[in-house]
Amino acid sequence: MQGTFFYAFIFMIAVFFQSFTKPDHVHPYHVGSVEINYNAKSKSFEITGRFFLDDLENGLGKKYGSSFHFNDEKYKAKLNEALEKYCAEYFKLKADGRFLKINYVGYEEDSESVNIFLESETVSPPKKLEAAVSFLYNLFDDQINIVHMIVNGQRQSEKLTYPNRYLYRQF
Repeated sequence: MQGTFFYAFIFMIAVFFQSFTKPDHVHPYHVGSVEINYNAKSKSFEITGRFFLDDLENGLGKKYGSSFHFNDEKYKAKLNEALEKYCAEYFKLKADGRFLKINYVGYEEDSESVNIFLESETVSPPKKLEAAVSFLYNLFDDQINIVHMIVNGQRQSEKLTYPNRYLYRQF
């Protein structure tokens, strides 16, 4: 009997809080992550951004005034072109005071999220790394981007919340 009451109470609380959300929001948080990993073999940074699929579709749509659909094969070329431009504008990387050229590699859908892959030009292992990360800031004023920087196995992470976009770390 107590178990039934407990589950009914939890259900009622969930329904109560859900009533405060807008019906067009699939999830209440706007969070993405960016991992910037130095690969000693290739002497380049391998960058992976992970974002909710619907947020990225909406962010691209707002930016470029067109609709984008990740689960539709006919949009693949259009998505690649838009993501390449989008990443060039909303992600910058500096190593030891020098801007690095970042190449768009591609994307991969993963259920409800999208992984974006980027790679930097070759560079020696840096002592100082700076990044400007503002993915989806054009869509949400509550966007959070969790950034992980990894150089020579040393991992440093920070949460960037809109409008903060700059991160600086010493290695």
